[in-house]
Amino acid sequence: MERSHDVVLLGATGFTGSLTAAELALRAPEGLRLALAGRNRDKLARVVERLAPKAPRLADAELLHADVTDPGSLRELAESTRVLVTTVGPYALHGEPVVAACAAAGTDYVDLTGEPEFIDRMYLAHHRKAVQTGARLVHACGFDSIPHDLGAQFTVEQLPEGVPLHVRGYVRAGGLISGGTWASALTGFSRARQTIASHRARRAAEPQPEGRRIRLEARPHRALGWWAVPLPTIDPMVIGRSAAALDRYGPDFTYGHYAGAKRLPVAVGGVLGVTGAFVAAQVGPVRRFLLSRWPQGKGPSEQQMDRGWFKVTFVGEGGGRRVVCEVLGGDPGYRETSRMLAESALCLAVDELPETAGQVTTAAAMGAKLRERLQRSGIEFRVVESSGA
Repeated sequence: MERSHDVVLLGATGFTGSLTAAELALRAPEGLRLALAGRNRDKLARVVERLAPKAPRLADAELLHADVTDPGSLRELAESTRVLVTTVGPYALHGEPVVAACAAAGTDYVDLTGEPEFIDRMYLAHHRKAVQTGARLVHACGFDSIPHDLGAQFTVEQLPEGVPLHVRGYVRAGGLISGGTWASALTGFSRARQTIASHRARRAAEPQPEGRRIRLEARPHRALGWWAVPLPTIDPMVIGRSAAALDRYGPDFTYGHYAGAKRLPVAVGGVLGVTGAFVAAQVGPVRRFLLSRWPQGKGPSEQQMDRGWFKVTFVGEGGGRRVVCEVLGGDPGYRETSRMLAESALCLAVDELPETAGQVTTAAAMGAKLRERLQRSGIEFRVVESSGA
């Protein structure tokens, strides 16, 4: 099918969406056909007017109408482009019509979701159709889960092939989360039963790699001078699926995902904070109050983002070797997330990649090509220690 556009961004009027629009315009190669889509073209035009001084190529972007409550508009949008990017969340509430349209049209899809229930439901509902049409459905293309998924893959590549491998990731970061991330987290916490049910249904339906074992661990411990506590994010599940898809992770792969804290009270405080948010999300009025305190579409100042940072340290062992690798970047919630999302869309649109289709992870779909893009953009992947045979 002939397509009018190479990349379309849905949701550019939001805070993270507008940052993503600018990143796309700044990083797109010459000749790439970029468009912005949303319910209100006037709002889109104001976004372009505000961002064009820093990202002049946005002035050439076509403005399209699309509404997540209008399947016809989404079908037309998906059929018009090779890659569709969406920042419209929470995805559990607003995301499925966009995925369905892309799967049916054979259009590559990328989003920012960190919602396990949504990803599992989309696999069950649309993976098979996307395999038939050739669409690549790539979720979690922001801080959840690119640094972790590609960082674990980078670490695996430093270790011997064909042997059992054990990798642990330790996350440290500073910065403010987005209103969209906050809304997605609280929505996910409030849907714990649905999340468990979707996970079980996917496990029953999804084929497992033959002759290979993939395991996820989660146990508090001391490592690298830190207190390490398991992180209840989607990242280890994404990494496990990358390991299942790629033989390079070895015949027996184990991964653990942790927050690293220098002091025990900080680690305990983090656990209590997540537990408190989970409990609060179960009560409708409390959840709505918390959502109102950090609304979607708003974000921090430039100065606040300037102070943001993240570092993920990976310790990998196997075949008599031990490596320590790091992934480092700036503000995780906004600047780096929008950059990762934009580079993911451009990678799918422009780069020569492995043959994949259906719901795939960033490591399986893009791997080293996306990592190269991120390194050029300022996100660093490096080996800091290597020992053994």
